[in-house]
Amino acid sequence: QIIVQYSNGFLISKVMFTACELGVFDLLLESGKPLSSDAIAACLGASTIGVERLLDACAGLKLLAVEMTQKGALYRNTEISNIYLTKSSPKSQYHIMMYYSNTVYLCWQYLADAVREGRNQYERAFGISSKDPFGAMYRSDEEMLKFMAGQNSVWSICGRDVLAAFDLSPFTQIYDLGGGGGALARECVSLYPNSTVTIYDLPKVVQVAKEQFVSPEERRIAFHEGDFFIDSIPEAELYILSKILHDWDDDKCKQLLAKVYKACKPGGGVLLVESLLNEDKSGPAETQLYSMNMLVQTEGKERTAAEYSKLLEAAGFGVIQVKRTGKLYDAVLGRK
Repeated sequence: QIIVQYSNGFLISKVMFTACELGVFDLLLESGKPLSSDAIAACLGASTIGVERLLDACAGLKLLAVEMTQKGALYRNTEISNIYLTKSSPKSQYHIMMYYSNTVYLCWQYLADAVREGRNQYERAFGISSKDPFGAMYRSDEEMLKFMAGQNSVWSICGRDVLAAFDLSPFTQIYDLGGGGGALARECVSLYPNSTVTIYDLPKVVQVAKEQFVSPEERRIAFHEGDFFIDSIPEAELYILSKILHDWDDDKCKQLLAKVYKACKPGGGVLLVESLLNEDKSGPAETQLYSMNMLVQTEGKERTAAEYSKLLEAAGFGVIQVKRTGKLYDAVLGRK
């Protein structure tokens, strides 16, 4: 039975992704009342037979609730769907699901090749060079926007947990390296009112963040354009690297952390936000799957707390603390 459950994982995720993509959950939220499969199909411009099967599958997965009436079945969202699967919710995961459905899945078709070769699969999946993972990831403005929106989705439910894992109030001048769409920066200035956060990212990422994600009225968030592997890193009290090191091999991580250490003010520090493996690599299963995703999409991997501590120590950081949040992402703080 467990083999059947695992085999069905692909089918389950695709049902959820498809319902999101077609706008099922948004329609039911906007309607304010349960709807029949015929009504939903008509509104979505889709076949009745296809929509009915999709709705029943969603009901079986507890993503929809179904009520039998004299006129037939009526469907409505569950609380989970309203919170996480509708576009308008502050905690919406719609964008990360669309990124997984339309991009990540294409890379995962070549997982066996990734395992054989030990490298990402952008060349097979999209016909583009795999030597620069972020050049491949940001291969078009549309793809970059999808990725940034997806990452913002993640931090809308995980950001506060990792930022509150340690008391960061002593750090008022913060750089978020690779801060993308700014969701973590917004959580940071909200949680620590005396802080200012500068998002350091590639010029085209910064441009999109300014235009699409970070309001000009948010005066405690600033921007710095550059490539932190090539360009200088300005002085600050704290550097946040959220889901950055897992993209790269150990040598690249050491190179970046050494630059961060050199720029960091004495008494300052670096906060790593990553999904931590157990020390014996026995789990968590989600993190192990993320590590497989790093194989098909990047040059990196997920690591244990000890492995991240070793990277920090090699760069010069000491007094390393680790906090597991009990959620998807954990926090590691190293001090200078």
